[in-house]
Amino acid sequence: MQLDEVRAIVTGAASGIGRTFVLELITAGAMVAAGDIDMAGLERLKADCQGLKGKLVTGKLDVAKEATVVAFTNEASRQFNGLNTLVNNAGILRDGLLVKKEESWLKKLPTAAWQQVINVNLSGPYLMAREVVADFLTRGVKDAVIVNISSISRAGNPGQSNYAASKAGLDASTRTWALELAAHGIRVGGIAPGLVDTPILEHIAKKSLDALIAGIPLQRVGTPHEIWLALKFIIECGYFTGRVIEVDGGSTF
Repeated sequence: MQLDEVRAIVTGAASGIGRTFVLELITAGAMVAAGDIDMAGLERLKADCQGLKGKLVTGKLDVAKEATVVAFTNEASRQFNGLNTLVNNAGILRDGLLVKKEESWLKKLPTAAWQQVINVNLSGPYLMAREVVADFLTRGVKDAVIVNISSISRAGNPGQSNYAASKAGLDASTRTWALELAAHGIRVGGIAPGLVDTPILEHIAKKSLDALIAGIPLQRVGTPHEIWLALKFIIECGYFTGRVIEVDGGSTF
């Protein structure tokens, strides 16, 4: 698929990697429905897309809420006369050890923190993919792609029981959907970034961040543009499906 043929939904589009995805797609002439709960961020994105080649529509999207997902997908399809691409990028962190023991007390990972991450990072992509695939099949789309944004934390990372589980589950969904949907001409792939220069890094103490970077063979964090290059490859390469690309500077967590 050529980039100027893309009619996409991008979730988590207001900042970070998702914002870069939208800007690059719009620059290439794609049609993009950018969804996020951050309406101010979407307004800034809209301003930055003014005068670019493609078409952008924005709207509030909470991927953990089924009714919102259905309404957003239906409206995006109506605006673009059908969809052919979904980028499941929305995700959250609620880090914490499973159980933390101090001298005289224990702190357990709250059930709410577990469930919030699973709802957004795993159930959200399921809801989005289900509705978008239904649109593909209803309209008879023969060339379509879904890209799920995973993480190298899928292999396990201390303090991220919820996040690691959500991303490992998303990888399993990626493979499953690729097998189920290949007969319909729908490809499904994933990208597992390592540390990337996004606003999330601002919440990591410098000492901790320096230690993480020291463990990366390339000795630096990645850029959102470098993750975009992986997305571009998946969209354009018609023989790619059922795999997750690691873009992590050689990290092994």
